[in-house]
Amino acid sequence: MKAMTYSRYGSPDVVTLSEASKPTPKPNEVLIRILATTVTSGDYRARSLDMPAGFGLIGRLVFGLTGPRQPILGTELAGIVESVGAEVMNFNPGDEVMAFTGGAYGSHAEYRTMPATGTIVHKPANLSFEEAASLSFGSMTALPFLRDKARIKAGDTVLVVGASGAVGTAAVQIARHFGADVTGVTSTANVELVAGLGARRVIDYTRTDFATTGETWDIILDTTATVPFARCAHALKPGGRLVAIQGSFAQALGIGKPSKASGKKVIAGYVPATAEDLRYIARLASDGELKPVVDRTYRLEEAVAAHAYVDTGRKRGSVVLTVGAGEADFLSGRQARVGRTRPLSAAA
Repeated sequence: MKAMTYSRYGSPDVVTLSEASKPTPKPNEVLIRILATTVTSGDYRARSLDMPAGFGLIGRLVFGLTGPRQPILGTELAGIVESVGAEVMNFNPGDEVMAFTGGAYGSHAEYRTMPATGTIVHKPANLSFEEAASLSFGSMTALPFLRDKARIKAGDTVLVVGASGAVGTAAVQIARHFGADVTGVTSTANVELVAGLGARRVIDYTRTDFATTGETWDIILDTTATVPFARCAHALKPGGRLVAIQGSFAQALGIGKPSKASGKKVIAGYVPATAEDLRYIARLASDGELKPVVDRTYRLEEAVAAHAYVDTGRKRGSVVLTVGAGEADFLSGRQARVGRTRPLSAAA
């Protein structure tokens, strides 16, 4: 099978088109023919090993000390189940699915296996494969941070810093789903996008620093690693929470956290991906409460250009890679199959 692989850390051109072995599903796995995947900030970190200060050694321990442990990047995908293992009961060949591979990566390829009980769900019918592939990375981060760690509730005021990225666009919509009053922080070019996702107010950071407005929020969710507690302490209400999705090394160590007497919190760390959360996200998308934001689409073979664009830090939502001919290829194949079966039915 074709796959985009890398064997050393560095700039986008370390990623190359290669031939890899097509995987075979184990008894509890499904084999997915991938039609769409994405290039995310997670892929950028793994490829470049450009880590926040203090995380360099940790990054090498996670991704590989002398070179990448997993040569195929890609944390999310959408496609068709091609075959299933003998023990699989919840998926069948031909099912349209979306999946989140997370830190296991491996989605920048024509095929991938997944445990049938893992983070894989049936694709919402109202989403294209490109949209479905772009849904999980941001949403699987925003949902547990907001719901489980920050304990968001109806009526909370929420500020999303970096509201136009993959995590930010998901966070705005998920916070609105929980009944929060949302303010987004983004650049001039993305103000309308963020407002269209449900933010009641959008702050253009090129013109206004949210920290100087005198406003306060129950939750400040930072997707950009630019909001230490010292900067936003006065912008948090009593009992307010700073959610540092891209936290600093100091935050990870608990340095600079607020006093207990303040009642305020800094929330950082890791949130595990679960199949239950992916099903929840798929339901939100099916109901129209969570809309994917796709910035640009490239072919798998153009992954170097896609990585280069992600490296600019200016993407809106997600950058998608189509695999093979992508959805158009699948649709034409489905029409051909339907065309073949109709004469047989008529003859019968």
